[in-house]
Amino acid sequence: MSRHNLNDLLAFVMVAREGSFTRAAALLGVSQSALSQTVSGLEKRLKIRLLTRTTRSVSPTSAGERLMHAIGHRFDEIEAELDALTELRDKPAGTVRITCGDFVLKTILLPRLTPLLLEYPDIKVEFDINYGFRDIVADRFDAGIRFGDTVDKDMIAAPIGPEVRMAAVASPSYFARNSMPKKPQDLVNHKCIDIRYPTLGGVDAWEFEKRGRKINVRVVGQVIVNTSAHVPAAAVNGLGIAYLPEEEFAPHIEEGRLVRVLEDWCPLFSGYHLYYPSRRLPTPAFSLVLNALRGKSS
Repeated sequence: MSRHNLNDLLAFVMVAREGSFTRAAALLGVSQSALSQTVSGLEKRLKIRLLTRTTRSVSPTSAGERLMHAIGHRFDEIEAELDALTELRDKPAGTVRITCGDFVLKTILLPRLTPLLLEYPDIKVEFDINYGFRDIVADRFDAGIRFGDTVDKDMIAAPIGPEVRMAAVASPSYFARNSMPKKPQDLVNHKCIDIRYPTLGGVDAWEFEKRGRKINVRVVGQVIVNTSAHVPAAAVNGLGIAYLPEEEFAPHIEEGRLVRVLEDWCPLFSGYHLYYPSRRLPTPAFSLVLNALRGKSS
């Protein structure tokens, strides 16, 4: 295929990955109609349908899947090599994409990366706030943030924070109306504030541990959210018992707005880790971001 058709292939790859002409057009900086014409032209030249289009979605055909598997990663490799060339410049450049949660972004990522971004104005960091276990390879992220014991074994994981202890809390007003739980099983008789994680599809059980004995409790309540950001406020407002890493409740506990319970049942977890594919060559920009998050000088 002639070189001028590489743009057509890139257009197809972006639409197939995004499952949307609208999103792909925004990423490529072209109009939706122009992108549709480009992909249609590619299909016409190849004499085969690559995408199935409906009013609600776009998905690759079997031929499109085959083409995606054959060439999709090639564009990623080219992009990575171009980013790697920035090490030959006076200052590295490029975009680093990280998927993470709200709290770790506010307390660890932004404070540690701010000096780096001020020093290297050509480095950009894009944060995807997401509580699902994203496939960072398929979704084209450079890295993700998780607790260390949840990172897939084929990833490289670098600790960026200390171990984390969980905390079960509620407001004094809630406990004025309800007795305090003495053991994890008592939570089934309480209103609890829960999180629905996108990857799981439902709410997850709360995990407790004491002297090697582990107990999982499925709780219920009136409030379910999809991020942890609003859980402390819901607990302060007396809507039930909440369960998160203790640092997310710390100011409210210190000032008496929240009260801890089941403290001897709250386990210690490995802290936040930045993880990334073991087979991907880190770009200079990513290496600087990694060093900054690990507290190492560049």
